[in-house]
Amino acid sequence: MSDTIQQPTLRTAFGPRGLTMSILMVVAGSALMTLAAKVQVPFFPVPMTMQVLVALLIGAAYGPRLAAVTIGAYLAQGAAGLPVFAGTPEKGIGLAYMAGPTGGYLLGFLLAAITTGWLAERGGDRGPFRLALTGLSGIAAIYVPGLLWLGTLIGWDQPVLVYGLWPFVPAEILKLALFVVIVHLGTGALRRR
Repeated sequence: MSDTIQQPTLRTAFGPRGLTMSILMVVAGSALMTLAAKVQVPFFPVPMTMQVLVALLIGAAYGPRLAAVTIGAYLAQGAAGLPVFAGTPEKGIGLAYMAGPTGGYLLGFLLAAITTGWLAERGGDRGPFRLALTGLSGIAAIYVPGLLWLGTLIGWDQPVLVYGLWPFVPAEILKLALFVVIVHLGTGALRRR
């Protein structure tokens, strides 16, 4: 027997889960992503949704595999025409919406949840500094495909960073801070149990 005690994390708090629990977690996570897309928080210079924060939290709590299934289910709902994305149905629905300017960011949610979950499994959810790096990696996983897709659509002669990154930086800093606090407090509470 080993004397090593594994520290609890948000991901391990769920314990061994069966198929029913995993399905419930996927449904709850995709519903939370939808809610996060629909609630706009007034912010400067642009209003913000909380999808980035929720994608990061799902990754940290669920681990990379279940997080991938959860965000994949959310994207599949949107592709099927359900109005789960920000601005739907007003700005379109289904694959046409996903092929628009936000399509790369939508793919980025999947990559962010996987990245965050993978890093959390490897100790990236231990302490504020590691959490900040984990969250920042997840945010980068959203913006890289988002900016690449946006540049492909509008042309690289356009100021892609001006349209697709800089207006969102203040909100992403706030969401990163919230991610660190929520996961740090959550794992701290689990350690005290």
